[in-house]
Amino acid sequence: MPRPVAAPLLLAVLLVPLLAAPPVEAGVVEVRIKLPVRAKVDLTGRKTVAIAPFVTVGREGAGRQAESSVDVQREFERNLTKLLRRETDLKLVEAGRVDYPTYELELLARNRDFWRALGERLQADLLLAGSLDFDVQDKSGYRTEEYVSPYDGRTYYRQVLVEQTGFEYDIVLQVFDGRTGELLYRDNFKDFKQVEGEKADPLLGMFENLRALEDRIAGVFAQRTVEASRALLTD
Repeated sequence: MPRPVAAPLLLAVLLVPLLAAPPVEAGVVEVRIKLPVRAKVDLTGRKTVAIAPFVTVGREGAGRQAESSVDVQREFERNLTKLLRRETDLKLVEAGRVDYPTYELELLARNRDFWRALGERLQADLLLAGSLDFDVQDKSGYRTEEYVSPYDGRTYYRQVLVEQTGFEYDIVLQVFDGRTGELLYRDNFKDFKQVEGEKADPLLGMFENLRALEDRIAGVFAQRTVEASRALLTD
């Protein structure tokens, strides 16, 4: 009759494969996912919108070029109109001439009676207003570059004039409730572009600014999708 195996010895035999197995290391995988971002302004129950004239402002300073012939207000309104028609179901109402009681944006934003009366006159659920500043700047200057002399083969440094033009767009966008006159949303959108050449076309420069800001402005009125990175643990 075989002798029984002692319990401690049997446990040791069963544990040998477990102890001898190599440890399993967890890995990390980075994945890209798309996340919905809600619109800044709730359009529920709001079907009409009017774009009031934006106040065009300017800043004096070194490097600022003479005013261009670009109609900043008209081009911005045209761009905003196309954006609203493409991204929303809102019906646009022609605002026409608007006589502001003041051109100070902070004071104007607090004048709920004015915006409520304007909304009633235009029969608009939402009113858009704000300010525009389109800056054309001379960014020309000297830059140090190296060159190899054809006479002695040595490397030297010299100052070279580089002609460049900067285009800066500064937009303050305000959204008002046409029924109550309440300020629903306010934001500041800025973009700067710099191109080669002293006489670059300001109209093209302005369109480049607007194109860069388009998604951010659209996000005020419509849900957007953004991409984000997430780390996942793997066995």
